[in-house]
Amino acid sequence: MARLADYFIVVGYDHEKTGPAEGLGKIIQRFPQKDWEDTPFPQGIELFCQPGGWQLSKERKQPTFFVVVLTDIDSERHYCSCLTFYEAEIDLQGAKEIEGEEESGLIPPAEVFAPKSLVLVSRLDYPEIFRACLGLIYTVYVDSLNVSLEALIANLCSCLVPASGGSQKLFSLGAGDRQLIQTPLHDSLPVTGTSVALLFQQLGIQNVLSLFCAVLTENKVLFHSASFQRLSDACRALESLMFPLKYSYPYIPILPAQLLEVLSSPTPFIIGVHSIFCNDIHELLDVIIADLDGGTIKIPECIHLSQLPEPLLHQTQMALSLVLHPDLETADYAFPPPRTALSHSKMLDKEVRAIFLRLFAQLFQGYRSCLQLIRIHAEPVIHFHKAAFLGQRGLVENDFLTKVLNGMAFAGFVSERGPPFRACDLFDELVAFEVERIKAEEGNPPKMIKHVRELAEQLFKNVSSFIPATLES
Repeated sequence: MARLADYFIVVGYDHEKTGPAEGLGKIIQRFPQKDWEDTPFPQGIELFCQPGGWQLSKERKQPTFFVVVLTDIDSERHYCSCLTFYEAEIDLQGAKEIEGEEESGLIPPAEVFAPKSLVLVSRLDYPEIFRACLGLIYTVYVDSLNVSLEALIANLCSCLVPASGGSQKLFSLGAGDRQLIQTPLHDSLPVTGTSVALLFQQLGIQNVLSLFCAVLTENKVLFHSASFQRLSDACRALESLMFPLKYSYPYIPILPAQLLEVLSSPTPFIIGVHSIFCNDIHELLDVIIADLDGGTIKIPECIHLSQLPEPLLHQTQMALSLVLHPDLETADYAFPPPRTALSHSKMLDKEVRAIFLRLFAQLFQGYRSCLQLIRIHAEPVIHFHKAAFLGQRGLVENDFLTKVLNGMAFAGFVSERGPPFRACDLFDELVAFEVERIKAEEGNPPKMIKHVRELAEQLFKNVSSFIPATLES
């Protein structure tokens, strides 16, 4: 059992301190007051819940929601769900600028609004659950309902979630709401919602495949958008496409303004920044930049981007076209068949992921025969014989696969999936039993799509589901 939420934090505008060009935030409240022994309190959260900087506004802006990911010293991720709203300010002492304008005379308090963020910190990745919980807490707070906020937060932080395996947990914050958490069947499989399908809609097939090859060959990838939530979704989607590999370099879906120097890091990364920093990021010479709002990517001339080997590249492009653009094949027909309804966005998301699962099954086919167990150390060590693997595949000189096998993500793959006795998931079953079927289906689109949809159904059954919070009238 794991806690649904580790900390609840309220962060507001700090009138006593100001930065070089803007205000700062400060923690107003936190629950619990003392740190959990197994989960230290996240430092610097006030920077991340206002990534564009703390600024007063002349108008009350709409509430916003996005998820920030923080990684601690033990490489454990903490998902910080942030709901930000604006409150009318009374005490303006210390406010130097309002949205970049010089202060001129006295400003009526009702004309100035300060941001306030409600933040939930959790080691569990349940964005929709936390959106519903924070929305409920916000509603109770703003509408001054006859419900104790302290009781809501206490119920939230005391809720325990079952381990993976499809278990269900019904809980209430105590405001007439009912919510259901269904844990994934396999916690090794990524949970993506609709983020993968959205990434392909924003950037297109070729651009996403380029980013996919970039992260697998340990290049720096930077997203920018005017939406913080789009940044979170894009980073989540790109990382999930790497499954069964895991990304082991800096992963910062939303980078605050005060930490932009991180972009000069010599290590690979996946990072997202707001589009207001476009002038700063376009000076980077060794970073592949993806514009989520414009639908383009920029690959610097100094970067040689290795591509998937043929015929896998062509097969993957064709499969993605059939799934994402099902009417393409009949677009030129004089008498096209009647259009059928497009796939539900969540199922489309899983169909795209199924194509990449099939791709990795073919890339890593036979990898287990190249594992060697070395017993000269105190504990047995699993070694992967790269030369033998490339030799038996006829890809000794393939630049892309050589870089993948030499990367940290594949080293982690070998250490996790090398042991003979361990829990298996969908990828293990594909590699063990389905590779020959995948190869046989490549020249037969209907059979290929049938298999993709079978895999998508399994991915869909694995994901968490929830019932949104509701208030009893």
